[in-house]
Amino acid sequence: MSSDLTDEDLKLAIVTFILKKGRWGAHDYPIDTMGNWIGKKVRRNGKRVRQTIKKLVNEGYLIVHKRGDTISLNPARSKEIMELLSRAPQ
Repeated sequence: MSSDLTDEDLKLAIVTFILKKGRWGAHDYPIDTMGNWIGKKVRRNGKRVRQTIKKLVNEGYLIVHKRGDTISLNPARSKEIMELLSRAPQ
């Protein structure tokens, strides 16, 4: 029952997931846990989720903590993150 999310949809799903958990700045979230949760809804499971997380980190939307094991939203880019979410189709 895997859905075919585009890369942009997957980015939005990851950012929305972390936002709902309230993980900004020093409040981080384990990548493995999120990969398992979102991986159930995406083809190629956690591998594609990890690649998308890496892209979001490179774009500056996410911050990596604890040697790459956890991530959080970048509070310095909060305005851009909210704009990204507002452009998303509901």
